[in-house]
Amino acid sequence: MNSKERVAAAFDGRPADKTPICHISCSSAVASKLLGREAYIGFGIQAWREATALWNGPDAHAEFVERTYRDTFAVNEIFENDILRFDYGGHPRKPTKRLDEHTFLYEYGDEFEWQILRHDPDHEHINTVFPLHPKPPLELDDLEAHVEAAEKSLGDYRPTVAADDPRNFGVRARRELGDRFVIRTGGAGVNIPRDPAWLMAAALKPEVVGRHLDVRTEQSIRAARPKVELGFRYFFGGGDFAGNSGPMYSPKIFHELVLPRLQRLSEGFHAMGAKWLFASDGDLWPVAEDLFGASGVDGFYEIDGDCNMELPRLRERFPDLALVGNISSRRLHRGTRDDVIRQTLGCMEAAKKYKGIVVGVSNMIMPDSPIENVEAMIRTIHDNR
Repeated sequence: MNSKERVAAAFDGRPADKTPICHISCSSAVASKLLGREAYIGFGIQAWREATALWNGPDAHAEFVERTYRDTFAVNEIFENDILRFDYGGHPRKPTKRLDEHTFLYEYGDEFEWQILRHDPDHEHINTVFPLHPKPPLELDDLEAHVEAAEKSLGDYRPTVAADDPRNFGVRARRELGDRFVIRTGGAGVNIPRDPAWLMAAALKPEVVGRHLDVRTEQSIRAARPKVELGFRYFFGGGDFAGNSGPMYSPKIFHELVLPRLQRLSEGFHAMGAKWLFASDGDLWPVAEDLFGASGVDGFYEIDGDCNMELPRLRERFPDLALVGNISSRRLHRGTRDDVIRQTLGCMEAAKKYKGIVVGVSNMIMPDSPIENVEAMIRTIHDNR
């Protein structure tokens, strides 16, 4: 089997020649240690790198683009990923001023239309500072007007994919790798925003929130169509809405507001011959019947084992749901080498016993994760596939 066939077998619940692998994402610091050179991969650090490259001119930016594609593919190879991720971060707008090595200014014309991008090299984060007089936060009474504007703009919403853009790494990967691998893409997100006004509205103005979710559902389906035409079939989406103690809103709100839109999203993706996956950290058991059963979603990723979302329990309760992940990013970051090996073996054993499981780290491999832990995980997976 090649990687694409292996992943298809997992989503169909069929046996494969070996366990498919998909690590969700990796920091630049860890990738650099694995490659033995500075790796152009990551999120916040990539935004700073691209800003730097754009500041230094077209040749520097072209080099940034090529290095990002090359290093991303190299890291996927080291991990033996069957689902490849190419959509790491960046910041494609050229800054207007460089304030210091790690800080750029973006000016947009008006006195207060500016933005500062500041890179934190120790944590690979960027902090974005907005104008002195930014727009005020949304209030409960603002939401209906916000939704009306979104509904109006939906009429002209016909997204396309710039297939010839060299920054569109996923399209390039599909073109160069053909049908040997699954190239993940995003865009399947329907969730109540975590903004306090929206969470309040879910209880006090549910019809407004429902209209917002209707817009997001239709946007997701329309955005997927040109990607399906280019050959993409696995759409990663969802949205964090839970923590250690469960979801941010009640199962009743989820059932009445979110579930019908998830069902519509499933219908839309399946009509195009595509599959979609939902991600959220945290304990999702209070809404699991709706989210993983009634919604029609094809897969669940970022499976947070530290919050009781465990592969055997999920597989037994939802036999048709593809499961992606479950090696703890936190344990990889803070645990011992033996902890990592033990958990990795547990995930590999579950995948062999239950089928329909793609093993991998549930979230980003953090910058200061001990490299001996990461290497132990890679070796354990390789020896037990």
